[in-house]
Amino acid sequence: MKISNVLIKPIVTEKTILLTSTENRYVFMVDLRASKEDVKKELKKLFNVDAVDVKTLIIPGKKKRITKTKGFTKTSKWKKAIVKLKKDQKIDLFPKEA
Repeated sequence: MKISNVLIKPIVTEKTILLTSTENRYVFMVDLRASKEDVKKELKKLFNVDAVDVKTLIIPGKKKRITKTKGFTKTSKWKKAIVKLKKDQKIDLFPKEA
């Protein structure tokens, strides 16, 4: 599921759902080349919401074992954006179908 060229997908875990319900923050996987301003513009275009604050961080790749004898391979790095919206706005990540 790729939302756009900047926003790749929302990250939905117990921790991010807690952030959404308590602090009105949403977490997305974004393109490595995307800036904070790109993320703000894309959220405005797709969801019609205004981002107050955007924090980005690059998550390094991890070592994964292939087999006992062949050694390791490495996963690729990716970028995460934590977005805080205005007080009365929200994003419906799971729209209900009729």
